[in-house]
Amino acid sequence: MLDELEYVPASKVGAELLFDVISRAYERSSVIVTTNLPFEEWKEVLGSERLTGATLDRLTHRCTIIETGRESYRLRDARRRRRGPAASPAEPTIDAGAGE
Repeated sequence: MLDELEYVPASKVGAELLFDVISRAYERSSVIVTTNLPFEEWKEVLGSERLTGATLDRLTHRCTIIETGRESYRLRDARRRRRGPAASPAEPTIDAGAGE
């Protein structure tokens, strides 16, 4: 799982290593990427239009893209914790122990 891909721009070597990891996983295993960054802006993180195109090509081939269109879960959770549990009873909760 690659979480928050847009958080820190990758160095040239880091972007190449990320591409290598994604290429090795391509059609062999599942890859989950979370990001708030639209595809058009991935070049800012990976630094190269060519490398970005090749990376997105592998990630988007035979994939399911889920766009939530919502604010960050972490931001919503932080706000909820600041207000206390009684402030927003209608918000859904995630049970990390489910299925155990």
